[in-house]
Amino acid sequence: MEWIYEPWPWYISGFMIALVMFLLIMVGKNFGMSGNLRTICTICGSGKKVDFFRFDWKSQRWNLTVVLGAIIGGFIAHQFLTVEATVALNPDTVSDLQLLGFENAGKTYMPEELFSSAVFTDPKNIILLVIGGFLVGFGARYAGGCTSGHAISGLSNLQLPSLIAVIGFFIGGLTMIHLIFPLLF
Repeated sequence: MEWIYEPWPWYISGFMIALVMFLLIMVGKNFGMSGNLRTICTICGSGKKVDFFRFDWKSQRWNLTVVLGAIIGGFIAHQFLTVEATVALNPDTVSDLQLLGFENAGKTYMPEELFSSAVFTDPKNIILLVIGGFLVGFGARYAGGCTSGHAISGLSNLQLPSLIAVIGFFIGGLTMIHLIFPLLF
C-alpha cells in the first residue's frame, strides 16, 4: 500500500485522464464541474423563474456522480491517504507568503488565514469571498465552463474556444497572483 501514498508519475495519471476522456468522447459526454451547479439549481426548481435553468436535467445525472465521487474521493484521500500534511513549496514562495501574513505557508494545504471559521468574522475576508465567488461563478458561466471542463474536456476535443479560455485562465491566474494578491494581503 505504500505506493498509493506517494505522488503518481505523470505518465500514469495522464494516461488515466486520457482514458476517461476517450471513454466520455466515445459515449458523447462532456466533462466539467461547473455545469453541475446549473443541474442542481434546475433540480431545486429554478427553471420555474429563470429560462437558463429550463433544460432536461436528467440527461446530466451522470455528471452529478462525478461531483459525488470527487467529494467522496477527497474525503477518503484526506482522512486515510494523507500521510504528510506539509506541502513541498519553494522556500522563496514560503517566505513571500509569510511576508503577506500566511504564517503556516507550506505546513498545510489550506492556510488558516483563508480557510478557518475566523474568516467569517473579518469584513474584508467576507467581501473577498463574496466578490471572488461571484467572479468565479460568473466567469465559469461566461466562458461556457470551468477550468477543468475547458482544460481537460475541451482541449481533448480540440475546441478552439477551450484553448482561448485556458489561455485566459492562465493570464488571469498570473495577473491575480503577481499583481492583485499582494495588494489584497
